[in-house]
Amino acid sequence: MKLSEIIEFLNKEVPQDLALSDDNIGLMGHYDLTEEISSIKIFMDLYPQDDNYESNTLIITHHPPLFIPKTPTFTIHSNWDIIKGGANEALADCLNLKVIESFDKNTDIGRICDANLSYKDLKKNILNKFNEFTIVNKPNEDKIIKKIAIISGFGLKNPEYIKLAKKSNLDMIISGDVIQETAIMAINLDLTLIDLGHHNSEVPGLEHLKNIIGKLDVNCEIINKLPMESERNEH
Repeated sequence: MKLSEIIEFLNKEVPQDLALSDDNIGLMGHYDLTEEISSIKIFMDLYPQDDNYESNTLIITHHPPLFIPKTPTFTIHSNWDIIKGGANEALADCLNLKVIESFDKNTDIGRICDANLSYKDLKKNILNKFNEFTIVNKPNEDKIIKKIAIISGFGLKNPEYIKLAKKSNLDMIISGDVIQETAIMAINLDLTLIDLGHHNSEVPGLEHLKNIIGKLDVNCEIINKLPMESERNEH
């Protein structure tokens, strides 16, 4: 299948005009659009050492690479966060939460979900999908969590999202990238934050994107590389 045909398909499924105005999306360089593509690799982030594929490969990234890749590379970023059925719905489905509406009405970033679960049951659902999480303002095990904001990726580092969640009478935000300022703000506002990690909270979206690409007759796989590792004292 020609690169141009795949790009046309991707732009139909996840339109570029949905993206935030300052976002860097689409093709990440000048590539031969007539090249036949037989393999697609999906990355969260692309690093120079991974830009080593021979011909007939297309790389799709969620985050824009910080260099110009040699391998044909196409980025789907905020348009994937915004579109209905994209990254946020994938995260909601992963956690067995029902989407009600958009969270940030100005951008359509994030979703408000119905939960109506005890924290104990919600925690079980989360840990069935994610090995661990960080929590701020932990509720009692039997507290009923009614409504939750989910934001794949970066939501917990934005103080305005903490304020918006409180204004919207939500019980919790599930996202990534909590910082000291937003943690303290959430405690003061009696709001619970669950940090899955930026990368981890976006992996369900990559899996859903792979399912969409599965409509094409092209081999596709996710290359899931975490950007950070832990060092531990073994003595």
